[in-house]
Amino acid sequence: MAEAVAPSAIPTTPIALPVSLPVRTVLPWALFAGLLALVALYFVGAEQGALSVFAGSDVHEWVHDGRHLLGFPCH
Repeated sequence: MAEAVAPSAIPTTPIALPVSLPVRTVLPWALFAGLLALVALYFVGAEQGALSVFAGSDVHEWVHDGRHLLGFPCH
């Protein structure tokens, strides 16, 4: 009836391995996110003056605080 009560040196819980993601499934989403980031950067940084796509100053007013937060001059 004598049983070993000492803890085992080998861990008994399984170790989780990282999931492998193929580049083919990630690449379209990465390109889409990059395109959205470039569009957002354009509207925050350059949508005014000669490069303006929309007439008026509505877009400028919507992203005004973002311009100052990112360090773009606008005045």
